[in-house]
Amino acid sequence: MLDVATALACILAATLALRFVWDALAPRGARRGVRWLACCAVALPLVVLALWRLSNARTLQVLGDLVVRVATDEPVVALTFDDGPRPGSTERILDVLAAADVRATFFLEGASIAAAPRETRAIVAAGHEVGNHSWHHPRMIGLSLERIRDEIERTDDAIRGAGYRGEIHFRSPHGKKLVALPYFLARTGRTNVFFDVEPDSDPVLARSSAAIARHVVDNVRPGSIVLLHVMSDGYAASAAAVPAILDGLARRGFRFVTVSQLLALRSAS
Repeated sequence: MLDVATALACILAATLALRFVWDALAPRGARRGVRWLACCAVALPLVVLALWRLSNARTLQVLGDLVVRVATDEPVVALTFDDGPRPGSTERILDVLAAADVRATFFLEGASIAAAPRETRAIVAAGHEVGNHSWHHPRMIGLSLERIRDEIERTDDAIRGAGYRGEIHFRSPHGKKLVALPYFLARTGRTNVFFDVEPDSDPVLARSSAAIARHVVDNVRPGSIVLLHVMSDGYAASAAAVPAILDGLARRGFRFVTVSQLLALRSAS
């Protein structure tokens, strides 16, 4: 909510600044064009900051369906992994999940699917859910609708080509969205699946597998969606934390579900 509050504060500040500058220049006989230029010079940085904050907001999307967590009393949690697949790291995380008999949701990049088809098929064969994380993993702000469509639909096709037949959910690369992407998602009936627990996005936590595991186990609530990067370069601590996360949440009485299973609880409530 901090991003949203900051964005609203910036919009309010920009509005007040416009009024102040306009009124301040009026008695001095400034021409209308000069007054507008002065107003824009003052307000534009605040408007840009507001838009940037809104594009990063974890709990707000201007159009369409955004899910951060599902409100439920059931002790369930969805474990999700972004990026990949990649040879080596994919097999390791699949082995860890298989040992605990846990199904997770993998938000995969289309380009990585094309580069690692065997690993993608292994994810599908193991019974995990596969989501769409775009083709090239761009920051999807300022892109045309045609580019957005290509990024998403090409990845859907790659996922289907790997043999996956379940529902395909979407997650914004870098957590970015503003207007065009939400418009496309709303028009095509897609849910943007975010998260309420994201330990390896914190540069301090990301250095320690113990810190990552502790953060997840302590902060998960019924209906939480956990984000981890276990197949990406530089995230060895995240992959190493998964066994402790599985054990710690199981000890707390949590049951692991896929994103689709979690969203079904929302639909049933």
